[in-house]
Amino acid sequence: MAGMPGTVRFELDDHIATITYDRPDALNAVNGELRRDLNEAFARFRDDEDAWVAIVTGAGKAFCAGADLRDGAGSTGDFPGTFWEKPTTNSFESGWEIFKPVIAAVNGYCLGYGLTLVTWCDFVIASERAEFGFPEVTIGVPTIVGAIRLPKLVGWQPAMELLLTGERIGAARAKEIGLAGWVVPHDDLMTEARHLAERLVRAAPLAARATKEVAVRTQSMSTVEAIRFGETMRRVAGGTEDAAEGLRAAAEGRTPVWRGR
Repeated sequence: MAGMPGTVRFELDDHIATITYDRPDALNAVNGELRRDLNEAFARFRDDEDAWVAIVTGAGKAFCAGADLRDGAGSTGDFPGTFWEKPTTNSFESGWEIFKPVIAAVNGYCLGYGLTLVTWCDFVIASERAEFGFPEVTIGVPTIVGAIRLPKLVGWQPAMELLLTGERIGAARAKEIGLAGWVVPHDDLMTEARHLAERLVRAAPLAARATKEVAVRTQSMSTVEAIRFGETMRRVAGGTEDAAEGLRAAAEGRTPVWRGR
């Protein structure tokens, strides 16, 4: 974490948290230490009232090269429980409910665990040098969370091409299939990610989180249930201090000052 030896950096500035995989000599491959540090960073982002948007990126020439095959002990994280009754959601990439917006700034190799995390982000900005892939089948193991999410994200055939060949695709192909939203010059990557984050923090943070939660949860609901849930969330968000501030600011013709309350 920031200011401490470790494998992940966490920096917070003007409501924008930057989470950086910081094990560049190992291409930011996930071992037990990095898993613990990454979980701690996303828990900090989730729980910090002053953190409204996150950017996640990698140090060096990789975003994250997946599991560390030389030092993989603990890379999946800790699973408390007995033989069968073990939770399977124990990290952001495996599905932690974080409704604050998250931007992936993909600077290089984005493989395995790295790509799984990216599929859970709301926005993906790719460097022109980025490469994406799920290589698991080439070493004899299946991709699980990636196989659940990727077809919904990019469509069946592009997803199956990535999942069943284990081959990598470049940034342009990732944008073509909808995996990346933007491809930018490598040296502009963090500037562009920061610009997007600054646009996002102009929104009322609780209203943004409520909107994202409605978008996520209603994917599996019928239309009537989805609308009922959405209207409930509207009432919840409408009772916040920020909602009152938004109305006052509109009436007074000024920019609202959000408090996240």
